[in-house]
Amino acid sequence: MDYSWLLTAAFLVFLMQAGFLCLESGKIRSKNSINVAAKNITDFIISTIMFWLFGFALMFGDSYYGLWGTSHFLFGENHSAYQVSFFIFQLMFCGTAATLMSGAVAERMTFRGYLWVTAILSGLIYPLTGHWAWSGAYNQDNPGWLQHMGFIDFAGSTVVHSVGGAVALAAIMIIGPRIGRFDSRSQLPVGNNLPMSVLGTLLIWLGWFGFNGGSTLVFTDQVPVIILNTCLAAVWGGVTSSLVHYYFHRFADVTFILNGVLAGLVAITANCHAVSPAQSAVIGMVAGVILYAGTALLEKCKLDDALGVIPTHLFAGIWGTLAVALFGDLTILDTGLTRMQQLSVQLIGIVAINLCSFALGYMLLKLVNYFVALRVSAENEMLGMNISEHRASTELIDLLGSMHKQQQDGSFIESVPVEPFTEVGQIAQQYNQVIERVKTEISQRDDAISSFKASEQRKSAILNSAMDSIVSIDLTGCILEFNPSAEKMFGYLKHQVEGLNFIDLFVQQSEQQNIRDSLSHKFSASQGLLRNRRNSIHLCRSSGDIFPAEITITGAELGGELKNEFTFHVRDVTRQQKLQDKLKSMAYSDPLTGLYNRTYLIDRLNRIIRQPEGSNTLLAVFFMDLDRFKKINDTLGHNAGDDLLREVASRLSRVTRQSDVIARWGGDEFVILIEQGVTVDFVQNKAQEILTVMREPVELQGREISIPTSIGIALSEVDKTQAGQLVQQADIAMYHAKQNGRDNYQLFKQEMANQSAREFNFEQEMRQALLTDQQISVVYQPKVDHDRHIVGLEALVRWTHPTEGVISPAEFIPLAEQSNLIISIGEKVIQLVLAQMQHWQQQQIAPIPISINLSGKQLISDTLLPFIREALDRYQITGSRLEFEITEGVLVTDIEHCIRAMDELQGLGIKISIDDFGTGYSSLNYLKRLPIDVLKIDRSFVDECASIVEDGQICATIISLANNLELEVVAEGVETIQQLNFLTEKGCTVFQGFYFYKPMPAEDIEPLLAN
Repeated sequence: MDYSWLLTAAFLVFLMQAGFLCLESGKIRSKNSINVAAKNITDFIISTIMFWLFGFALMFGDSYYGLWGTSHFLFGENHSAYQVSFFIFQLMFCGTAATLMSGAVAERMTFRGYLWVTAILSGLIYPLTGHWAWSGAYNQDNPGWLQHMGFIDFAGSTVVHSVGGAVALAAIMIIGPRIGRFDSRSQLPVGNNLPMSVLGTLLIWLGWFGFNGGSTLVFTDQVPVIILNTCLAAVWGGVTSSLVHYYFHRFADVTFILNGVLAGLVAITANCHAVSPAQSAVIGMVAGVILYAGTALLEKCKLDDALGVIPTHLFAGIWGTLAVALFGDLTILDTGLTRMQQLSVQLIGIVAINLCSFALGYMLLKLVNYFVALRVSAENEMLGMNISEHRASTELIDLLGSMHKQQQDGSFIESVPVEPFTEVGQIAQQYNQVIERVKTEISQRDDAISSFKASEQRKSAILNSAMDSIVSIDLTGCILEFNPSAEKMFGYLKHQVEGLNFIDLFVQQSEQQNIRDSLSHKFSASQGLLRNRRNSIHLCRSSGDIFPAEITITGAELGGELKNEFTFHVRDVTRQQKLQDKLKSMAYSDPLTGLYNRTYLIDRLNRIIRQPEGSNTLLAVFFMDLDRFKKINDTLGHNAGDDLLREVASRLSRVTRQSDVIARWGGDEFVILIEQGVTVDFVQNKAQEILTVMREPVELQGREISIPTSIGIALSEVDKTQAGQLVQQADIAMYHAKQNGRDNYQLFKQEMANQSAREFNFEQEMRQALLTDQQISVVYQPKVDHDRHIVGLEALVRWTHPTEGVISPAEFIPLAEQSNLIISIGEKVIQLVLAQMQHWQQQQIAPIPISINLSGKQLISDTLLPFIREALDRYQITGSRLEFEITEGVLVTDIEHCIRAMDELQGLGIKISIDDFGTGYSSLNYLKRLPIDVLKIDRSFVDECASIVEDGQICATIISLANNLELEVVAEGVETIQQLNFLTEKGCTVFQGFYFYKPMPAEDIEPLLAN
């Protein structure tokens, strides 16, 4: 029967009415409880009548241009069993929407107002907006305009819940807050019976399974997953909202737990059929956050929502409907839209439905309020709506009246009436006992206090520590007291164990004698259990199960006999131990790859090293770094990078043994620890095996990518090393593998560490050198024409170390490039050159252009142009007297950025020279675009240009190319007359090299310039 599931689901949804009744009854004040009950059942009655008369017709009847229905009024006479089942199911939905709205305006709206609002919502607003989105559910050839666009709201996050929330928002804006709601001097009670509200929430939760599961209309394979998704979203909504509240307020508010569950249910309702369980959890979490933020927003705006209907149903409903497009499986949605298109349609539907619901609700309720007051008077609100609206009283009001009459009459002879089987009746009964006690003799009071003292001292620990299992024993170990928590923990009732020996019953046999010894010493001996300490022990349940426990023992001396009694505070720590084990596992593993992490590796290394002395076993540590991993991340995205790291972990697991430890050190670095069968040959073969498997291509996002890897290996005997030192040595060896061209391995040697230390020291000393005027200097090498006239100078940096003398630029410039000191060095050189040019200018020495080498990092830095402008202005030097030499290899890194920087330099009148021309890879492709003035032929071609045909042809080609492009060409490294003659014959006009001049200090250059 196709309609059996619909009827079952409808009955479950009907349970939600009971749930809302319990929820609302528990959260409002008891003086309004009868009113809540009356309005809840009346809401359902009115909504049923309105939906049967014409609501269903407006919602599912033959569509008038997708706007409203025009058939099926007075539904049910000539319809099939399935159609009637469908009507009943939708009827329950209508009742839910009506009930939602009424909860927001509780404790202040008149009963007539409830009836009007329910009639408007269920008879007009809900059917009208529902037709737009759901009309095709009854007849697929009869879709509403939103459904036709592809709008999806599976079970009504917006159609049911946001509609109810929007009308509720309009209602509370019209009727205003409850008296005292936003008075900072007082605070309204959170409710009269929160356990009842919890029960209501659970009933709503149960009904929601029918709410969402039934929206499939027939029982399909989707239903179990829908119910699972519904449950997960509710759980995570409740957890998240309560945690957020706890974070800001430092206590757990039951209201936020309940509303968080409901917000999760509302949010998942629109999309539960098209998302995964994990996505459902995320949707629920976001709903919990939205609930908290929405509640805070209403507080800030001073809008009084008695039950949190608006953040729970309106705001969470909007989020759930958006989540359809954000998380939903497009194949399941089957709208034919892309994700962005679906998101647009969802937004249109949310705005249209909520705007219509709020606007219609506000206008119609304003109209009703004009003729029929929607809000009770202030006097009736204070009195309570049970009496003001229904002329009904409660047991509490009757009790207070009787007590007030006794107070006025001054007569306490007669007892107040007792209503049995109620909490108020218990209060009345207790009050009567107090009155009766007043009439008793003083002597009886003294006897009662005496007996009470002995009992109170014995039981005080149990009464004050109800969360723990509390057991009192005497000096022989016999049980005196056994609280309810102890009954649950050990599986015995109090009367079953009273008088029996605690040690015999609950302590493992292997530990019993030790505990008896502790007891005989009154738990004050140095061994066993101790008083006033947390003692760890394993205890037994009645079933024989053993569990870890924590016992705190306190003692007391009672009576004239100084009888010794001890109280055990017992706590089951099974969960804590499991949590500790889980946290330990999490602390030692890498969440992305599943490998061990750095913490575990170091801990493992330390444990191996701390083995008994005399162990001379070899250890091997492989330190691996993926070459150019950052480029993959930047190009294909971090998800691809994560996939690559997982693939690396898989491959390393394939080529290592069970006994080897593989750890992800961090980023794209991995470390392998090998402690068994380590020899030099073994680690070399293993390294080659790893390189081979890593070179195999991996497919990422449709591309085949290789994973070249640099490996550093450190070997040491176990008793001759430290964990940090061994890893550091492997890291140093890996660095040398990168320096040797990458995609290779290197075994650590001491000279590597020495070199690394030297480079580190140089880097620090270079920083200090830049702060002085003595160590960094500039020498100049002249450029000449064929007649040996000096036509320019090249400035070359020199570093005179205070202890090691002159350091070769070939040694310190690469270090500066790696540490970004190259920019500071470049700025220092520019300042020294400009200062020297200013000095020569003041000495009236003929001005001559000077070229300065510019690093690639400095060229593309944001500080270069401002620095050059400021320096030229400070030293009063024109840009036309400067030339910057840029190595050709720099241009292939970021050609567009380089071109922009070079254009701006030329704008200052500065010439641009390409140094080492002919050694790059793509210069000819970009040469016509580069804003350059000079080409410098690399000395590697000049050296043999007169003797080797190929080098001569390259030089001739570069000279011809420069002449054709009207560029100046300079040959560097000229050392023989043969080279000079050859280059001159080919058309070169400017030369530089030892054949003419070596680099020399400024004071040696001055005479040459003066001549």
